[in-house]
Amino acid sequence: MVDLGLLLIRLVVGLTFAGHGTQKVFGWFGGYGLKGTGGWMESLGLKPGVFMALLAGLSELLGGLLMAAGWGMPVAAVLFVIPMLVAIVKVHGKNGFWVTQNGFEYNLILIAVAVGLALTGPGAYTL
Repeated sequence: MVDLGLLLIRLVVGLTFAGHGTQKVFGWFGGYGLKGTGGWMESLGLKPGVFMALLAGLSELLGGLLMAAGWGMPVAAVLFVIPMLVAIVKVHGKNGFWVTQNGFEYNLILIAVAVGLALTGPGAYTL
């Protein structure tokens, strides 16, 4: 049952995170694409914005797909943690913990899941 639980966590969290990446890179699922996300990133002081949007989007997309597949969990964790730490430092940290106040609750949960999976391994059900 543990392996099934790990698969469920990996699929839901990994594919959702990959979806966030496609929002940034391709503008899918209501995202703003590279130009829109890049403009927002520039407003946060992350320059050049389009390049930073590409890095963040590819990190989320690749990290999410790796996690869902169960491949390279330490690499997937790094690809999760870096953009979430940037999000905490540049956007959410100043708002406190709770997501209802635009805080870093969600970012911290994603970091914990990624690091937890990197430490435990992906389980038996991987590609």
